[in-house]
Amino acid sequence: MPCKESKSGVFFPHWNTTKRHDTMPQVTHNYLRGINRYLVVYVLFYFVLFTHASPAKSCDKNCLSGKCINGSCVCDRGWVGDQCQHCQGRFKLTEPSGYLTDGPINYKYKTKCTWLIEGYPNAVLRLRFNHFATECSWDHMYVYDGDSIYAPLVAVFSGLIVPEIRGNETVPEVETTSGYALLHFFSDAAYNLTGFEIFYSINSCPNNCSGHGKCTTGNSIASRVYCECDKYWKGEACDIPYCRNNCGSPDHGYCDLTGEKLCVCNDSWQGPDCSLTVPSTESFWVLPSVKPFGTSLARASHKAVVQEKVMWVWPHPEHTELNPSSSTQDDIYMFGGKLEAGSGNVTDELWVFNVPSRTWQRRSPVVGPPAQAQIYAVEGHSAHCALLDSGEAIMVVIFGYSPIYSYVSNVQEYNLKSNTWLVPETKGAVPQGGYGHSSTYDSASGSVYVHGGYKALPANKYGLVDDLYRYEVNTRTFILRESGFPRYLHSAGLLSGTLLVFGGNTHNDTSLSNGAKCFSADFLAYDIACDEWKLLPKPDLHRDVNRFGHSAVVSNGSMYVFGGFSSVLLNDVLVYRPPMCQAFLTEEGCVKAGLGVRCIWNRGRCLPWEPSMKLLPLSGCYTARITVDERCYRFSDCASCTANTNGCQWCDDKKCISASSNCTSNVRNFTLCPVRNEQVCSKLANCKSCSLNPNCQWDQNQSECHALPAQQCSEGWSQVGEACLRINSSRESYDNAQHYCKNLNGNIASLTTTKQVDYVLEELKKLQQQDKQLSPWVGLRKINVSYWGWEDMTPFTNSSLRWLPGEPSDSGFCAYLEEPQVSGLRANPCTATAHGLICEKAAGKRQTDTHPCSLHTNCANCTSQAMECMWCGSAQRCVDSTAYVISFPYGQCLEWQTSDCLAQNCSGLRTCSQCLEQPECGWCGDPSSTGRGLCMEGSYRGPMKRPAKQGQQSQSQDMSLEPGICPKDKGYEWAFIHCPACQCNGHSTCVNGSVCEQCRNLTTGPHCQTCMPGYHGDPTNGGKCQACKCNGHANVCQVLNGKCFCTTKGIKGDQCQLCDSENRYLGNPLRGTCYYNLLIDYQFTFSLIQEDDHHYTAINFMASPEQNLDMSINASNNFNLNITWSVGSTAGTISGEEVPIVSKTNIKEYRDSFSCEKFTFRSNPNITFYVYVSNFSCCFLSLLLVAAVVWKIKQTCWASRRREQLMRERQQMASRPFASVAVALDIRGENTDFLFSFQGPPKPIAMEPCSGGKAAVLTVLMCLPSGPSGLPPPGQSGLIVASALIDVSQQKPTDFKDKSQALKNRKALPPAHQGTCV
Repeated sequence: MPCKESKSGVFFPHWNTTKRHDTMPQVTHNYLRGINRYLVVYVLFYFVLFTHASPAKSCDKNCLSGKCINGSCVCDRGWVGDQCQHCQGRFKLTEPSGYLTDGPINYKYKTKCTWLIEGYPNAVLRLRFNHFATECSWDHMYVYDGDSIYAPLVAVFSGLIVPEIRGNETVPEVETTSGYALLHFFSDAAYNLTGFEIFYSINSCPNNCSGHGKCTTGNSIASRVYCECDKYWKGEACDIPYCRNNCGSPDHGYCDLTGEKLCVCNDSWQGPDCSLTVPSTESFWVLPSVKPFGTSLARASHKAVVQEKVMWVWPHPEHTELNPSSSTQDDIYMFGGKLEAGSGNVTDELWVFNVPSRTWQRRSPVVGPPAQAQIYAVEGHSAHCALLDSGEAIMVVIFGYSPIYSYVSNVQEYNLKSNTWLVPETKGAVPQGGYGHSSTYDSASGSVYVHGGYKALPANKYGLVDDLYRYEVNTRTFILRESGFPRYLHSAGLLSGTLLVFGGNTHNDTSLSNGAKCFSADFLAYDIACDEWKLLPKPDLHRDVNRFGHSAVVSNGSMYVFGGFSSVLLNDVLVYRPPMCQAFLTEEGCVKAGLGVRCIWNRGRCLPWEPSMKLLPLSGCYTARITVDERCYRFSDCASCTANTNGCQWCDDKKCISASSNCTSNVRNFTLCPVRNEQVCSKLANCKSCSLNPNCQWDQNQSECHALPAQQCSEGWSQVGEACLRINSSRESYDNAQHYCKNLNGNIASLTTTKQVDYVLEELKKLQQQDKQLSPWVGLRKINVSYWGWEDMTPFTNSSLRWLPGEPSDSGFCAYLEEPQVSGLRANPCTATAHGLICEKAAGKRQTDTHPCSLHTNCANCTSQAMECMWCGSAQRCVDSTAYVISFPYGQCLEWQTSDCLAQNCSGLRTCSQCLEQPECGWCGDPSSTGRGLCMEGSYRGPMKRPAKQGQQSQSQDMSLEPGICPKDKGYEWAFIHCPACQCNGHSTCVNGSVCEQCRNLTTGPHCQTCMPGYHGDPTNGGKCQACKCNGHANVCQVLNGKCFCTTKGIKGDQCQLCDSENRYLGNPLRGTCYYNLLIDYQFTFSLIQEDDHHYTAINFMASPEQNLDMSINASNNFNLNITWSVGSTAGTISGEEVPIVSKTNIKEYRDSFSCEKFTFRSNPNITFYVYVSNFSCCFLSLLLVAAVVWKIKQTCWASRRREQLMRERQQMASRPFASVAVALDIRGENTDFLFSFQGPPKPIAMEPCSGGKAAVLTVLMCLPSGPSGLPPPGQSGLIVASALIDVSQQKPTDFKDKSQALKNRKALPPAHQGTCV
């Protein structure tokens, strides 16, 4: 039969029918064959009809990288999402050219994708980034020149990568030369942008020769291609123009075709094409063809200084500065920075480089007064050497970041002559220090101009700032000015009275960035004379020059920019030459010289203005701004308000407004501002730095540093240690004493320290001498029959304070001081009145210092802290979340965690899928082909091994290929792109290549990856399962850790080995079971709403009555019931024989009475009843009401047991979290009859939960009795507030959860335990 293929991929028969005339014998003879044929035809026909009647369900949306099967998309390998629209996995590309992308829409959160492009050995692979948009500094694309991440890293892309100039051929292009290229993309859990589209090609010309040449095959063995450039174009990609306009030949210069192919200008001309005069009224940029020593010269976060027309560059982020002393100008000083060795160590080392001798010498300075001054080891700081008016030469270190003390707002001074450090107290504006700012020193005026940076901001935030500080070195004064251009890791130089700022990272926050780029080419100018910022044109060069992390120096009237980072490390030099004031021949042209230069006309000549000149009103400045209040509102302290250039005043000691606004009491000079402790403390970014300042304290909850109040204890209180104490002489009951203290924001005093006890006794003795003898309440009360404790839950030790002889008596449950001279305590009924009380509250104490994130050495310690720490596995570093971006500004961290730590290396990953999620790992499958194997570091070609080196830690590039670790000739299989098809964790073989046939070894699951019910363990990769050990009280346990899910309520413990004694369950589950010990006259209700409650199928009760007993049990669904009794048995054991009384099955309720005549209560005082309720598992969960057991004793019980019950009730009342209830009554209406028109039970006005959420105090309004008139007496409301203790154990725990607290803490609060309220 011919077949056709349907759209759904199912083959069905196509039939041709013809009419046939058969004889009767033929019909008879072929009858059986005909039945069989028509039966087959009928079945096939039915199949056809069914296929057409019930076509395969189509997908609602297109499957972009997968197939639609039964209405849902089944994704190809490496793709996820409901439309298979997101990459998530590894890919291998072998075509000569092609594209790779994260998907057609925005990439998803927590994406990890890896592409391996394989060419031929030593082939050149070119990657062209046609589109790239990710979250700057957080989501990165890494490009390696090889087949693993252990190959050389050639580029790291992040942020928005687009050409600066429309039509400019500067789309980033990266090349690899090993024949491989590995690309790895990681995104975090925050913003997700449009992603990327990357075109790759093997053995192609760079940038297609930029349209200015042709691609030609070379004659070498590798047959690599190269560009033959057209005339007037040069460079590897023919993208560099040369000799434009023929260099103005012959008058301006000529084109040198023999060497670098560039213009050689005559003496009176300059510029790339010799079109500008010398001097010139125009500025220009030059990209000189400086031949570096090699790619190793490329660097970022370095420092450069100029000495005798030579630019010295240091490769690491230490900061350097020339010594300004006239006698030793040949020395270069280097302080701080990050060291390569160790886990991101930041050093405070000071080194001196002598230029003529080319030698280094380490200095070991001493710390000057005060002795306790802290010298900060910092990175991302700046440093300048300066001469003071006194002639002393110092090095000024400004701001920076310390892994121990966070962002440093201090200035550090090093005296070159005395070899001492000093941390001076500064004046003026209160600075906020940071990382990656720029700073430039003007020696003529003795000022340092500090701009931008990455800083910690108020309210536990962090980001870029646009601050511009002028720091006067001699007076140690900060003057503040904002720029409007936030950035960090930029550069700055001072030319002709203008601060020139170039480049930097301008990205602050993805949702608010408005296209701000990671790598900027912004060119800014701050006119110091006019106090104005201007945006200058960006460099007009043949390619984009965006970057951050570069350096800039000024020499011979020009600014030189070197290196930096723009997805790749740069080694080029940019030169900016500003307009020259000497070129302006008229006064009008001089004072309006243009952007980026400030000139002054003096005696018929145009001269550059310098900050050291006397500041006079200069023509050429724009009209002075009219200061408005909005410019001043941002300043929150007096000093910053008055020490800036906005024309502000500090008004009424609370706000900053314009100096032209009216104000009753104002300050306009920062020297008249009050003490600045609050402002200084607010700039300290972590607990460690806060603790260094004796005037500050750290608020752990808000993660902020606050100033200590002048008086830590308010009036009427006395500071004793870390507490404030107050003694009052009023006569109150214990409860009223507690309320009195709470109204003062304190508590009744728990005298737990010797210092507190000594103070109280001394004060009481003084009062005795004044004939004022007090016997005050203290915060000590009876917790249970034999246990006394303080109100702060500290146990009473009977050491500093002692009981008087014969105390404590059974009549009292609260304690007071009777005889201070002998430290005597006496017990008294809590309702009695004592003469006096002692209150306490916490003083404004300093918080215990927390552990800085940088000191944690593994992921578990790093992420377990309450503070915000982040762990970077690839760098093996723990960093503060406020400093993650500056800790890895160039994408050095492949992935970070704040919880759920991954294995520290590949060998800790147990499955192939987990293994291939980490870009550094590959999987070696064992010969069994059942999914077992070993995860190890490796590449596409095979596993890799780091050779052991003595004395130092190997770097990633030291990894070498070791195929012998996973020998293919012995049946091992190396997997790097995709896992082997059969993944049964060693517990089954596969059928059809990938389906586990039958899981063995007590395992189950599609990949035999989990243990069967009743067993626990980790069976992945050949692991074993073992039976749950639950002492007969559970059938199942937690699969990984073996924690049992106990089936009897009241039994707890990992192995069901304990009774929940805190909630009145007694017994011994190792020898029997646990019982809830019922109180008399008590109704017990339990509900199952917690996570583990659905495992409960039984609950047991016990009671020991003295008189006749009535009992009733009812439930919302059927249950089984057994009741026994015993004499002299121990709860939960079988030491006493239990006599069966009742045995019922499948009932909903049960009532019965047990008389003392039948069970001889009096002659057997130890008689105990046991009630077993079981088999109530399923239906009770849906109704959240399981069972209620009511025991009622008809006559009065033991007095001691009644007292115990009353004591517990009083304790519940005493644990009320609120001191009072405020009631607001609206009496504006004319009708007052509502006071007496209540119908039914009174409505509550407040319900205050007790500690633990098991009970609550219900508060209601009630009417007082009135006279015949029905009106209350004059001056009274006719209302009273009444309270009652109620049981709320049936209510959901979220009813009383503090929602505001839930917002403050990321970690969820533990749910209130559901049980009884006693």
